[in-house]
Amino acid sequence: MKRRTLRLAALPVAVMLALGMAACSGDSEENGSDTGNTTELSGSLAGSGASAQGAAMEAWIAGFSSEAPDVTVTYDPIGSGGGRKAFIEGGVQFAGSDAYLKPEEMTAAQAKCGPNGFIEFPGYISPIAVAYNLPSVPKLNLSASVIARIFDNKITKWNDPAIAALNDGATLPDSNITAVHRSDESGTTENFVDYLSQAAPNDWPHEVSGEWPVQGGEAAAQTQGVAAALRGGEGTIGYIDASQATGLGVAAIQVGETFVEYSAQAAAAVVDAATKVEGRTSQHSYAIDLPRDTTQAGVYPIVLVSYQLACTSYPTQEQADLVKAFLSYVISEPGQQAAAQNAGSAPISAQLRTQAQAAIDAITAAG
Repeated sequence: MKRRTLRLAALPVAVMLALGMAACSGDSEENGSDTGNTTELSGSLAGSGASAQGAAMEAWIAGFSSEAPDVTVTYDPIGSGGGRKAFIEGGVQFAGSDAYLKPEEMTAAQAKCGPNGFIEFPGYISPIAVAYNLPSVPKLNLSASVIARIFDNKITKWNDPAIAALNDGATLPDSNITAVHRSDESGTTENFVDYLSQAAPNDWPHEVSGEWPVQGGEAAAQTQGVAAALRGGEGTIGYIDASQATGLGVAAIQVGETFVEYSAQAAAAVVDAATKVEGRTSQHSYAIDLPRDTTQAGVYPIVLVSYQLACTSYPTQEQADLVKAFLSYVISEPGQQAAAQNAGSAPISAQLRTQAQAAIDAITAAG
């Protein structure tokens, strides 16, 4: 498997600013980081998975590299499904996934990780933008019903009456809509489809899955592929991690009687209202279900919660120490600030941090 190494060199300016903020904010203990004396660590750590959290992973690897310069961390953004598969098969020590483990994956992960099982917690929270390429329409309001019908090929023209009714005074072109979706199994797809299923059940008859269920439209691999397809074709619309929507139009989403633009704060609000998933096979699973059909003002409902996956047991003490140190940095306040600066994500809450740290602290070496 070819892995992408994300290192301190040639990082975006936002990452460097985030690292500066973290350095100025005091020592790690005061800011919620429990990484220990990471300067004594050495070795390599491999991960793979969700491409949506790629920008955040750049920031995390950069920040961790400044604390543990003798550790090489790699992350291959191959998509959530590929990351979960690589983790379960032992190809990587940790994974990022935009969806929690499925029942059959839990069974396989339990077998791989040993009697104490796996750990699974939200480490990245980001809005999913409904982005479009229509230069003549700088602002666009959409409802769940209209979005569902666009992506189900029921609304095919930009000046369709259903779109016009939500955009009073806008001049909508009489041109075709090209809906862009992910071609690979994707947690971003699963989160987006989950929103449509909850918020527009009468217009979205398809089951929730990480695999796109509708024929037609344009397919593109990974987050970067969808972004390229949207930028490359006027009249396109797609769902994409908000950090990758720069330069595109982004729709405001109807929630109750108002239209809400995406923001980290609005995304965090829907996570605060989430409920824990029952029936998980590991005591260290903190999977959550989001209330996508909320009508609460100021809440953005199309949110991606990306999980960090790891085992509670590793073959060597070195591996266990590296995974513990890196994931502790990811959830720390400096780590979350760095991700917010580079990816526009919403920092996890203090409650989520406490739960995640308890899971991370359970990691040990086999034997």
